[in-house]
Amino acid sequence: MLLPYMIAGIPEAGCDEAGRGCLCGPVSCAAVILPPDFSCEELNDSKQLSAKKRETLRPLIEREALAWAVVMIEPEEIDRINILKASIAGMQRALDNLTVRPKHIIVDGNRFTPYRDPESFMDIPHTTVVKGDGKYMAIAAASILAKTHRDELMMKYNEIYPGYGWDRNAGYPTKEHREAIARLGLTPIHRHSFRLLP
Repeated sequence: MLLPYMIAGIPEAGCDEAGRGCLCGPVSCAAVILPPDFSCEELNDSKQLSAKKRETLRPLIEREALAWAVVMIEPEEIDRINILKASIAGMQRALDNLTVRPKHIIVDGNRFTPYRDPESFMDIPHTTVVKGDGKYMAIAAASILAKTHRDELMMKYNEIYPGYGWDRNAGYPTKEHREAIARLGLTPIHRHSFRLLP
């Protein structure tokens, strides 16, 4: 059972990303603030859920959250600043877009940089949590939104650039994807700073 929050009694935003290890497409970054009485036993780390279950939970999260936002960081920016910095920048931009201002931030992983609220110009305390998407509801909710929004986009890209199997691999470095790169070449959404071929 996931924990509802790390610090009770304040708006707490959970942050996570999806697509960090992909060879193409954006990294998708989400921030979610859930109400203090939110309850959903099915909520879990998006990687532990089926695609069907993630798609079922997405509208529930978007409807019940006090605030949520998803930001895509495109391959050009990933190539320019590196994937770690792009992931952190994306989560911070998602925080910027929240309609409720958080008082504390919990982030999946072990790396983040201080976040300054664009309204108060004060730094908001944050805590990084390794495997946090399997521990806290808000991070799990952010992981589901980041993943489902990115998968939806990659399905559209699959129609524009057929042959890479993105409807199955979502841009991750599968054998099918790498063989398609060798056969078809790169698309405009491939990340040039990544090792694209074995």
